[in-house]
Order: sequence, then structure tokens, then C-alpha cells
Amino acid sequence: MQAQQLPILQNQVVVFSKNYLPLARINIKRAIVLLVTGQAESLEFSSTQQWEVRSPSIVLQISEHIRLTGGNPERHWKAPLVSRREVFRRDNHTCQYCGNTKRLTLDHVIPRSKGGTHTWDNIVTACEPCNLAKSDRLLHETGMVLKSKLKAPIHPAVAFAEQFWKAQQPQSD
Repeated sequence: MQAQQLPILQNQVVVFSKNYLPLARINIKRAIVLLVTGQAESLEFSSTQQWEVRSPSIVLQISEHIRLTGGNPERHWKAPLVSRREVFRRDNHTCQYCGNTKRLTLDHVIPRSKGGTHTWDNIVTACEPCNLAKSDRLLHETGMVLKSKLKAPIHPAVAFAEQFWKAQQPQSD
């Protein structure tokens, strides 16, 4: 008795940009459309898996990696506006002073009253006790230290690329 195989149309394909930046995973149906319309081409790496898809008039070899061929330049992406939801997401819903995950608020590292701005590199997630302890003072006045470096969120394609390449590295035992 054969082991039941995953239907071919359930598989995922990695899409690379024209410049070979991994962009996303898409379902094989979308990959077929991109290949048939000439918007993408198959890529073959040493470990690339391929699936054969048949229709009444055509037989396609679908690679698990495809590359967009269109002439569209890379889309420009702007960091999202600073918002409570996005700051909490960036900081993993964790106080950046003590690591607490309860009763979270936002804190301006350099208080607005002292010239601080409402930007990604000046706002952190803080629990109420830490926010009250820091109050309207600078970090060096309170002795508090940030748990991570502040930065704006990165482009989703870059985040996917980092995750993709980490998964491609051989695992050491």
C-alpha cells in the first residue's frame, strides 16, 4: 500500500524577484499562471523539487523556485506610520525596559517635552510601572536601559528573504 501523497496543487512555490531576492511563497496554481503567461521562469537549484502538471493540451514541469521576468522595477516600500499596534508588534508585545508583557503602554525614550519626536527610533513599548518610573526623564537620569535597539520595521520581502535563507542553511547536529 502506497503512502498517501499530498495533491500537487497543495504545494508551495518560492517566488524570486528579477534580481533573485526571495519575495514570497505562493500556491502552485498561481505559479502555473505566472509561468504560462511568461511572467516567470523556473529556477533549478541542486535541491530543487519539480512537479509535473498535465492538462489536455500541455504538460508543465513546475519547479519549487520561480523567478519573475517582468520589467517592473522593485516596488518602493515605506515603513508604516508609527502607531500603537505597529510599535507593539515590533517590540513583540514586551516592555523594552523590564521584559514584562502586562499593562503595556507607549513611551517616548526622549520625552516630547525635551524635544523627542514621535518616530520609530524614539518610541518603545513600556509597561505602566516602568513608564511611571521613567516619567519625563531621560534614560541616563533613571538608570534604565533598553532591551533592544530601536528601528523601523523592515520591508516584508526583506524579512521573508532573511527567513528563507536561514531555512536553507544546513542544520548542525
